[in-house]
Amino acid sequence: MPDSKVVAIHQPNFFPWLGYFNKIARADLFLVMDNAQFPKTGGTWLNRVRLVVGGRPDWVTMPVVRAYHGLRRVEEMRIDNRPPWRAKLLKTIEANYRRAPFFKVAFPLLEGLINNQTDDLTEYNLSALTSLAGALGLDTSKLVRGSTLGVEGSATDLLIAMVEAVGGTAYLCGGGAGGYQEDEKFADRGLRLIYQNFEHPVYPQCNTGEFTPGLSIIDALMNCGIEQTRALVCAAEGWS
Repeated sequence: MPDSKVVAIHQPNFFPWLGYFNKIARADLFLVMDNAQFPKTGGTWLNRVRLVVGGRPDWVTMPVVRAYHGLRRVEEMRIDNRPPWRAKLLKTIEANYRRAPFFKVAFPLLEGLINNQTDDLTEYNLSALTSLAGALGLDTSKLVRGSTLGVEGSATDLLIAMVEAVGGTAYLCGGGAGGYQEDEKFADRGLRLIYQNFEHPVYPQCNTGEFTPGLSIIDALMNCGIEQTRALVCAAEGWS
């Protein structure tokens, strides 16, 4: 389909896993969904992710301001900069990955991104995503903030409105979409669905005895370096 325009949509996650960047690589446009509701309670990938800590997978978290009434969209969320969480995260990474093969290459890149002093959650995460995607050789011009599209809706209706707003003909969705996504609505609007079906690659992890999938891209950068991490991200498409 020469005129096909594949659109992917994802919230601006916090130093996300390899599959997130695979979605950026495969899409013609990647819409950063900062126009969705931030979950009032419970955990979210928007401000936490897993790394190997003390030899096992554990959460690292960016604190957010939750002292607000009603509902807020992702673009309205603010980082709680009162605790020294950036310094703590950098110390955690250094303590657990300093013996990783590519620590000396990856740590300076990550240090600058983690030390971003903004209190705007979307700005912080999008800055990191854009920088990491660029380091991996991905086209960062395809990243577009959903809040700039002027569309409304919720759940599947919002996804469809976003795809249509940028002239998309196909929607690339991840493996976790089945629980809330109404696939038939895409067909009703003449939009093709493409399931990502990302198969997580296995690579050497320096600080744990058993491979743990689904960790932050930080883990891959430390263990594999930039070029090999790009290969892991793009393997599903046979890119290099």
